[in-house]
Amino acid sequence: MSQSLRALIRSLLSSVRDLLPVVLVVVFFQLVVLQQPLPNLAQLLSGVALVVLGLTFFVNGLEIGLFPIGESVAHALARKGSLLWLIVFAFALGFGTTVAEPALIAVAEEAAAVAAEAGLIAAGSEHQHAYAQGLRLTVAFSVGVAIVLGVLRILKGWPMHWIIIGGYVVVVLMTTVAPREIVGIAYDSGGVTTSTITVPLVTALGVGLAASIRGRNPMVDGFGLIAFASLTPMIFVMMYGMVMH
Repeated sequence: MSQSLRALIRSLLSSVRDLLPVVLVVVFFQLVVLQQPLPNLAQLLSGVALVVLGLTFFVNGLEIGLFPIGESVAHALARKGSLLWLIVFAFALGFGTTVAEPALIAVAEEAAAVAAEAGLIAAGSEHQHAYAQGLRLTVAFSVGVAIVLGVLRILKGWPMHWIIIGGYVVVVLMTTVAPREIVGIAYDSGGVTTSTITVPLVTALGVGLAASIRGRNPMVDGFGLIAFASLTPMIFVMMYGMVMH
């Protein structure tokens, strides 16, 4: 058995182990607490199998492709010494990965549907699509800004805690003046941005950049970009709500 096949089998078993607690919880509450049979058992089993396979291939894809390419690009840009291109790459990476986040797409569509039902926006699929698209682009832009800020922090050696504290002070202040309807969406947007696509690439960028700069410790300086990516969407989405509502 080849080494790559053994690694794939280990990853498959790891995915099964990770999903097993979720499956057991659902089965327990369905059979013991609710005392009802599992609906569409064949469909449920096939769905779980697809999730296991998808998670396995996704994790392997990260290890084989996304992590190495993120670190190598960061190394190359740092060696080139071009701050402009590094900032452009950081913004494009944050924007592009966030726009593609499935969790953000789902939250934006749900927010648009609820806003239409509440009369905050005009009814109709076109208005809902425009609202959801505007919300997605706002969050993606904010994450791009966050990654640029994180890259500058690594380059300049700025203390991360002061930036985080200042950002959350802004969040608290904006919460008092933003429309009530947008506050919950803004807070959720900060969470859904740090999901399956954004986190691996942004982490690889931070670690690779910190490792290629003299005087920077990848363990100390390479992490923290995800915290910025969770913070800025709350600010920008509340601004979006103040304009739209």
